[in-house]
Amino acid sequence: MGGHQHGGIVAAGIQGDMLMKRSANAVWSGNLKTGHGRFNVASGAIKNQKYDFRTRFEEEPGTNPEELIAAAHASCFSMAFSAQLGERGITPEAIETACVVTFENLTLTRSALTTTVTARGADRAKIDEAAAAAKAGCPISKVLKLEIALDLTIND
Repeated sequence: MGGHQHGGIVAAGIQGDMLMKRSANAVWSGNLKTGHGRFNVASGAIKNQKYDFRTRFEEEPGTNPEELIAAAHASCFSMAFSAQLGERGITPEAIETACVVTFENLTLTRSALTTTVTARGADRAKIDEAAAAAKAGCPISKVLKLEIALDLTIND
């Protein structure tokens, strides 16, 4: 398989047939509205993180599953975009991606990526092509069954 099919990771020296497993665990106590939960990721980067109905549905400070999906999509897309740019001979100075995940009627319906890339002197058409390939090929994009929008700003 070509690098474009894997968001550029093959060209970056990571094989498409590589197997990785990442894990997390969550514990929930109580009913939906007054209960609470905590989760951890195996790497230890997030430990004993609190979440509950208020942090998910009422904008109370704290995290929620949708926010974590947004962080995963923004970071995955930025890496895939960098790899795709690399396939085209472009090394960006910076790629900054924000992601907003829309949750409506108990369904994730949209992931909106807003990305700014700084790649001085690079061919804009190649950057646009790399962004489209990364949007389609990043592993998180592939797993999300929703509309994915990309608003790209190129700084040169």
